[in-house]
Amino acid sequence: MFNHEPVGYDCPFCRVLGGGEDGVTSQQDIVLRTAGAMAFVASRWWPNNRGHVLVVPDEHHENLYDLPPRYGHAVHDAVRAIAIAIRHTYGCDGVSTRQHNEPAGYQDAWHYHVHVFPRYKDDNLYNTRHLARPATRDEREPYARRLRAYFTQYGDLDDRTSC
Repeated sequence: MFNHEPVGYDCPFCRVLGGGEDGVTSQQDIVLRTAGAMAFVASRWWPNNRGHVLVVPDEHHENLYDLPPRYGHAVHDAVRAIAIAIRHTYGCDGVSTRQHNEPAGYQDAWHYHVHVFPRYKDDNLYNTRHLARPATRDEREPYARRLRAYFTQYGDLDDRTSC
């Protein structure tokens, strides 16, 4: 429909979904896999919101327009579970989610994904840019470890209704 994926696009999210890695995302970054979705600690960080998570459908769909409802539901359920886990484990004051479509909407990876950010009082998320360099594997690991431990304790899709 409204697609911008270049011919021959090597999707980094599909690579990770398939068990691979690249210079910015590794298998150790994965914190949740469900039927239909995967979540991992992102390598692109904002100055005051480190350890944010990306949630992707486990099948390649470029954007919201292309996303079948079953994957939309799977992603939303995973986003909710990640938000609850982040709230419980990061010591943050809240969470924000963001999702972008097409270049004009700031989409720059051609696989549907939702950002889940830890939020802190006066963190200035929407008035800052991401850091110039990706977070290293060692920088991401403490966040991934906390989230994996949370899901080990409470299960993949925690049905708590409050934090």
